[in-house]
Amino acid sequence: MNCSVVVPVYNGEVTLPELLDRLEKVLSGIAESFEVILVNDGSPDRSWEKITRLSKTYKWVVGINLMRNYGQHNATLCGMRVARYDITITMDDDLQHPPEEIPTMLKHLNTGYDVVYGFPQEETHGLWRNIASKFTKWALQAAMGADIARQVSAFRAFRTDLREAFKKYQSPFVSIDVLLTWGTTKFSAVAVRHEEREFGASNYTFAKLTTHAFNMLTGFSTIPLQIASFIGFAFMGFGFLILCYVLCNFFLNGQAVPGFTFIAAIVAIFSGVQLFVLGIIGEYLARIHFRTFNKPPYVVRASIPRA
Repeated sequence: MNCSVVVPVYNGEVTLPELLDRLEKVLSGIAESFEVILVNDGSPDRSWEKITRLSKTYKWVVGINLMRNYGQHNATLCGMRVARYDITITMDDDLQHPPEEIPTMLKHLNTGYDVVYGFPQEETHGLWRNIASKFTKWALQAAMGADIARQVSAFRAFRTDLREAFKKYQSPFVSIDVLLTWGTTKFSAVAVRHEEREFGASNYTFAKLTTHAFNMLTGFSTIPLQIASFIGFAFMGFGFLILCYVLCNFFLNGQAVPGFTFIAAIVAIFSGVQLFVLGIIGEYLARIHFRTFNKPPYVVRASIPRA
């Protein structure tokens, strides 16, 4: 078995030496050939200098330095596109994904799946982070159309040829997990150990996770438009009921419904609904507009070729 490990790096200067040391011990025992692709995603620390030095020590390290910070999924896509071996593994640089769990994932992958996620046996995030994570996974499930989305993790093992399904994808909005569904439906997940973060703090805040979820919903599914249609039909029925109420009151009591407050409230409700629906449509139009720019998901500043 030959495999490529893709690691998006952001502020990984401290953790990279230990990560590579542990990866070498694991991969040398299970793979005939392997490589580790480190993609520096515009880190403000000295991650790129560290990658440059490490590539001289470990000849199987490939380094890529992006022009700026594009995001974890964009950096991962960059690494996936230069991977040369049959199996690709993606993982974080913060040592929360133990390299020692890779054999477990690969063993599960060889039972007939194309993608295997290593999901944590237990998560130890704060309340708001957990809420945002659940919302993100719900959005991902809507975009992927698969129940496996509830167990999605950045710790993945998949067959490299799946990238052929999205080799021409060009957009600044990237979701690796959604793109993988373009090439297969054979997903699975296995519980693995996730370790506590020893250095720094997670870059995925509540706001970033919520934004990512919204980008997935509007970028890879039509659910928001379906919700807008449902709301439109619901309020059309509500308006019909109000019309019946006004007509019944006029014919039975001989008078129109009194009061400026009633009219103002109805106008405000329907105006708000119209603006909400137009906002959803506007999000989709904005994405079409941005697609016309042909903006790339990433741009490479420099790279360290294979030895």
